[in-house]
Amino acid sequence: MYLKIHKSYREVVAVCDSELVGKKFESGKFQLDIKENFYKGEKLSEEKIISEMKRMIREDATFNIVGEKSVNAAIKAEIISSDSIGKIAGIPFAMLLG
Repeated sequence: MYLKIHKSYREVVAVCDSELVGKKFESGKFQLDIKENFYKGEKLSEEKIISEMKRMIREDATFNIVGEKSVNAAIKAEIISSDSIGKIAGIPFAMLLG
């Protein structure tokens, strides 16, 4: 999984399954465009991703999470619940505005 932290007035944390980077998924009028420049950051283990998510939620960060492994890590980190997950073309995603 990749984790990238974008610095702005509020930090934006992008987490995604590594095999999804650079791909685009569409379903009707909705699309997931998993751009390298936004999502491809540091490749980390699930344990490290969970630790970073927990740290960043305390910083009032915003999260963009894409992919089965990444969404499951966010659930384990207790920053999202299963009812906050959407799917586009079978790819799970979640957004959390801190």
